[in-house]
Amino acid sequence: MIRIVSAIYLHNYRIALTFSDGLAGTFDLASYLRSHQGPLLNALMDEGYAQQCFVDAGALGWPNGLQLSPRRLHGLCQLPGAA
Repeated sequence: MIRIVSAIYLHNYRIALTFSDGLAGTFDLASYLRSHQGPLLNALMDEGYAQQCFVDAGALGWPNGLQLSPRRLHGLCQLPGAA
């Protein structure tokens, strides 16, 4: 089972993620928000709130209870050097 072990908010809705299998990449939260909707996601439109991300039981979480699946994020991360 893939888990997130580290999440660091970088800037401009980008979050550096490291996974339990050693993969490290950048998650583009802005792109995710353009293609997904929901009441818990609305709070993330405020960059100050988006910055409050943390790792919760291996998932990417926020104070409002939103958690994004580590398995899905694993596939969405841009690897360093990727265009």
